[in-house]
Amino acid sequence: MADSLLFNPRTYDPAQFDPETRRLLRATVDWFEDRGKRRLIEDYRTRAWLADFLAFAAKEGLFATFLTPASAAGDKDQRWDTARIAALNEIFGFYGLDYWYAWQVTILGLGPVWQSDNTAARTRAAELLSQGEVFAFGLSEKTHGADIYSTDMLLTPDGNGGFSATGSKYYIGNGNAAGLVSVFGRRTDIEGPDGYVFFAADSRHSAYHLVKNVVDSSKYVSEFRLENYPVGPDDVLHTGRAAFDAALNTVNVGKFNLCTASIGICEHAMYEAITHAHNRILYGRPVTAFPHVRRELADAYVRLVGMKLFSDRAVDYFRSASPDDRRYLLFNPMTKMKVTTEGEKVIDLMWDVIAAKGFEKDTYFAQAAVEIRGLPKLEGTVHVNLALILKFMRNHLLNPAEFAPVPTRLDAADDTFLFEQGPARGLGSVRFHDWRPAYDAYAAVPNVARFREQADALCEFVTTAAPDEKQSRDLDLLLAVGQLFALVVHGQLILEQARLTDLDEDVLDDLFSVLVRDFSAYAIELHGKDSATEAQQNWALGAVRRPVVDEARSGRVWERVEALSGAYEMAP
Repeated sequence: MADSLLFNPRTYDPAQFDPETRRLLRATVDWFEDRGKRRLIEDYRTRAWLADFLAFAAKEGLFATFLTPASAAGDKDQRWDTARIAALNEIFGFYGLDYWYAWQVTILGLGPVWQSDNTAARTRAAELLSQGEVFAFGLSEKTHGADIYSTDMLLTPDGNGGFSATGSKYYIGNGNAAGLVSVFGRRTDIEGPDGYVFFAADSRHSAYHLVKNVVDSSKYVSEFRLENYPVGPDDVLHTGRAAFDAALNTVNVGKFNLCTASIGICEHAMYEAITHAHNRILYGRPVTAFPHVRRELADAYVRLVGMKLFSDRAVDYFRSASPDDRRYLLFNPMTKMKVTTEGEKVIDLMWDVIAAKGFEKDTYFAQAAVEIRGLPKLEGTVHVNLALILKFMRNHLLNPAEFAPVPTRLDAADDTFLFEQGPARGLGSVRFHDWRPAYDAYAAVPNVARFREQADALCEFVTTAAPDEKQSRDLDLLLAVGQLFALVVHGQLILEQARLTDLDEDVLDDLFSVLVRDFSAYAIELHGKDSATEAQQNWALGAVRRPVVDEARSGRVWERVEALSGAYEMAP
């Protein structure tokens, strides 16, 4: 019997969605399965551009259906629906991050357009999507990275209400083929943030010069240069502070996609790894008979389940966001930072088991081991996102507010607020519902209760031993605190989703035994920081806990892991 918690192409039926979404998701799976594993791996190894994939997507209207908001839609099935976008992220990750990347940077390129009041640009974007075109997001620069305060893309007024744009952009996905590139720059005649401009460019224009692909990959991560590129009124998407906000709000929308891509990578790799390990005989026994192997594979499995639970629940908060409910601003960097780093741990645990097999060129695992590293580093590093979530820590832990319960959001609705987020500021004032009831509901699960002790201890730390003014400038120390806080939030949404889906409590208990160990490890890391005070050191050691051991429970979870052997293998 297939494990219902993991994506399996053999049994996949997204019946939770409307008929057209269901058809498109299944058609995408079938397209990859029909191509087969040999072609999948060969295209990855030879760095082939994704022309056949994009042709399939264009023929099916895949990007147009999923990425055209209802306000610009040409038919009833087009909408911006985070739940089905997340499902497609997982499928793309499962078959290869190159496919996901072309889709992801299209999402980023569309962000400034769908936030714009420029009717001509919106109409053009919808038409390009219907034609199967991809998009690009021209924000980063070689010298400044994503430091948008320092952009060197300069727009000089042309005297006729438009501009002439000159400058370079670097690390821009789809820059070789995008029908529309959303480009961030600044005017030469206005100083400060009022001079910012977001405008639309066409990669086929004669003033658009493609320099190179900056990575050795099928992903076309371009460097391009504009030389006196004409920018007319119909090309201007945002000006002034609104352009700055559009950049940050676009990243808010786009970085959510990293978590489900990471999940898809881990799922495919897990089928390969467990099937290999369970059928390999070493010293007269299957590799999976060794206790350390069972622990590593079981840890990988429950971590992956935790990734899925957290991400699925975060979708609900993302879709239910409003000007009065901005809780997504915490859960979003959590999906980007925490879920993707969990993905790295999942791959590493399995790689320790399969060892040299993970390097072999005929495996999906070999590319998974490489590609899983990229996701924590895209759309802001782990450190950037950890620093971001720290802004929410005190309000989240100590200052809850009343909110109506957020239901599971699988309805066929358009997520309009994502393109109406408003000014990208005021994070310290965002309020949250009380995190404790999610834990209270599972107080009888031993390791949930054990982890709750650690979460309560973190509240005590914030109240009695929080970093002082000098330490608040020590990012090294603060990041250790951020990891502890992230675990509490991670556990909260896992528990909320566990309740909504009636998760097997054996799996939940085993998962929280891992989280107890993680919290203890980060507490010890905090203890060792150079600037940690004596009070902080004492607190850190006092927060260390040992998970509750239950051999019978672990045995039942192992049976679930063992059953993944042979559950899925991609056709040759």
